[in-house]
Formats: sequence, structure tokens, C-alpha cells
Amino acid sequence: MAITKWVADEMPDLNGKTAIVTGANSGLGYEITKALAAKGAHVVMACRSMDRARDAESRIERTVDDPSLSIMELDLADLSSVREFASAFESEYDRLDILVNNAGVSMPPYSTTADGFELQIGVNFLGHFALTGHLLDTITATSGARIVSLSSGGAHLGSIDLGSFRGDEQSYSRWSAYTQSKLAMSQFAVELQRRFNRDGNDTKSFAAHPGWSDTNLPRHSPVAIPDFVLNRVSMPAEQGALPTLYAATDPEAIGGAHYGPDGFLEMSGYPELATLPSGVKDRQTAKRLWTAAEELTGVRYPSENADTTTVSEPAEA
Repeated sequence: MAITKWVADEMPDLNGKTAIVTGANSGLGYEITKALAAKGAHVVMACRSMDRARDAESRIERTVDDPSLSIMELDLADLSSVREFASAFESEYDRLDILVNNAGVSMPPYSTTADGFELQIGVNFLGHFALTGHLLDTITATSGARIVSLSSGGAHLGSIDLGSFRGDEQSYSRWSAYTQSKLAMSQFAVELQRRFNRDGNDTKSFAAHPGWSDTNLPRHSPVAIPDFVLNRVSMPAEQGALPTLYAATDPEAIGGAHYGPDGFLEMSGYPELATLPSGVKDRQTAKRLWTAAEELTGVRYPSENADTTTVSEPAEA
């Protein structure tokens, strides 16, 4: 499906809508937040660092007329913080139109989350899995709500190894852990849409990836990429945010789809349907991933025979 050079100005009016953007203080999250606010949405900036969030809020206020923003603390590397964030949000808001699962880490040295998970799978996937589950009642009660989970072109090279989720420094590979976490996000987005379809809910779930965008996400990469290469293949974060913004707001966006740039190898360009990572088509692995995520986070989504999301204590890692 061709989308002719779609840009943020084409987003509909978002007045009256509430959005959450994780990792809203920099890179793609900052650009997504700014664009949604410019169209009238109230955006909750879910960030780990309050100082950096306040600085980002100030920068947006200087460039967007009268933006509606609020800041809430969220550390996706700590499931107790995820739980507290969701509780605080639901005590203040009764609707959630757009959830953008954006925050992430890319190829850091080996480390683990507060709950003992390898950092990349813990932050990029399990933290967002738990966050979405905690907020699911509010999301599904909001007519036409949307969830966009950030994946990556690297998801095509990923494979799921459930045994690696708890972390093992001796066998740790930065790249393998990263691509696994992004494949998991793609699988999550597709499975979530299947469940919405099953339940007859009008909520839509998408995956989106930014191509090769100029952000600080790859700062831990062990491979130094020359500037002249980056300048030829990368694009500004503002443009890299477009596939996510399209999925989050455009009436024509297809639930369960992946969106990314339309250029060569999906590295740059404008939003278009992206190639689905082959790993997403493995339903058995996707089911095992979902079951493991529920057990590890303690957040259980509605099953075919259940009506509500339940939360129990997460499994020890």
C-alpha cells in the first residue's frame, strides 16, 4: 500500500485525546510528543529522568503554541515503577487514546534490570508488555484507542531465546539481545491485534520502526560508523517519527500492520507498510513468548475465557 509522502501536518485534530509516550524526552520520543501536542493532544511524557523530561517539556513549549503536556516518572527497567506509573495515571485520567511504546536501549554493555532480566529484553519488551497490560482496561474503554510499539529493522535478524531473558554475561551478545527484543515487540503488536479482533474490540495495535534515524539510541554500539556513511543513509529523528505518528493517528492505518520508511531497505523515507519480520509468522514461538512474558512480569491479559486483565506477583528472575 503506497502512502504518498505522508507528513505530520496530515494528522487529524487531536483535541480532547490523551496520549502517553514513553521515552519522551529525547530522539524519536521527543519528536512524537512534539507532533502530537502540536495537533492538540494532551501528552503524558513518561520518562525515567525528570530533569531531562522537564528540559524537553521546555523545548516543546518554545516551539509549539500552548501545548498540553504533563510529566510522569517511569522506569521500564523496574516493574514496580511500571506498576506505580499505571496506577498514578489511572487515578488522574479516565481515557487513553494513544499509547506509544517508544523508550528503549540499544546494544549496551551487559547489565540487568531491577527484576533480574537482561536489560534490552527487560526495557524494550517486558517493561512495555507490563505497561500495556496495566493500562489495558483504560485503553480498551476508550473508543478507537491505538497502541504503537516500536520495533526495528533489526527484528528481521532476531530470534527468540526465552532462556536468555534472565541474563547471562558469559553468553551475552549486544546485537542478538537487541534484535531479539525488537522481534519480541513486533510479535507483541501483532498478537495484541489478534486478541482485539477476537474480543470484538475497536482498539488497534501496530508496530512501527524509524528506519535509520539520527538519534542517540545506538550510542553503545561497539562498531563506530563513519559520519559520511551516516549522512548518506540516516534521516532526522523528526522524519523517523513519521511511521509511528501515521500508525497512531491516521484513519487509514491497518491494525496489526507494521509501518516503516518507504526508501531503500526501509532505512529512510516516508511512512509505508513495512515488511513483516519472518519471525512474527511463527505462531508457536509467539505464543510461548506471550506466556513467558505474563509469567515473568506477573501481568496477565484477558484469555478467551476471561473478561479482565489480572496482575499477580512477577516470577523471580
